[in-house]
Amino acid sequence: MTATLDVLGLYCPVPIVRTAETMRRMHPGQVLEVLSDDRVILIDMPAWCASHGHEYLGARQEGAGWRLLVRHGGRGEAR
Repeated sequence: MTATLDVLGLYCPVPIVRTAETMRRMHPGQVLEVLSDDRVILIDMPAWCASHGHEYLGARQEGAGWRLLVRHGGRGEAR
């Protein structure tokens, strides 16, 4: 894992906004782990990844939340 983003307790659209901010500071190929308890992220994250050129690697439920993995696809990389 390159970075972990904890958005537990935050709800749509904040987890995706924070994911986008974090991904802008990352480089292609790096993987972001997102921790969230917002069930909507299971729909939002794959759609966001597809529309922004990142690879959604999946989600795993952990307790009342989820651990999602996203690989930076090269668009919007760190400057």
